[in-house]
Amino acid sequence: MSNYKRIYLNDHCYFFTAVTHNRNPIFQSPEQVQLLRDAFRYVQERRSFDLLAASVMPDHIHCLWRMQDRDSNYSVRWQMIKTAFTRKIRKVHPGKEVWQPRFWEHVIRNEEDFKRHLDYIHYNPVKHGLCKSPHDWQYSSFQRYLKAGFYAPDWGKEYPTSINKMDLE
Repeated sequence: MSNYKRIYLNDHCYFFTAVTHNRNPIFQSPEQVQLLRDAFRYVQERRSFDLLAASVMPDHIHCLWRMQDRDSNYSVRWQMIKTAFTRKIRKVHPGKEVWQPRFWEHVIRNEEDFKRHLDYIHYNPVKHGLCKSPHDWQYSSFQRYLKAGFYAPDWGKEYPTSINKMDLE
């Protein structure tokens, strides 16, 4: 793993997965999810990026970001997000390990790849048995995409074939 090189491209989209330490269900309450949202906002105010989509499960998060033209260093942003959230959560749970080291990233290659990853993000709570339909999961961007007409009203009632080609978690 020491030879692993990340790809930093300006004005590109990335899919990310960040996982909690030992898959502890840290994001199981609305208060903890709000702390995570606050951490994202804090970092976006300091190191801009577009959060295009996200889904927060109790023990991990998936999201799509678009990096800006001038700064593609998403690693710094993830470090800042993890640190900001950890500081807040440790006020309630001192000394608690929060995150797995590192995170997983994938450069989005084209529109089809974007759609597959977007579908994956929004269907993930169903896959993990947290709800019966993406419509039911409150910690995702699904409703925003539904309102924008990106998804049909019945999308996600069945397993989306678009994500069959993906080899993720």
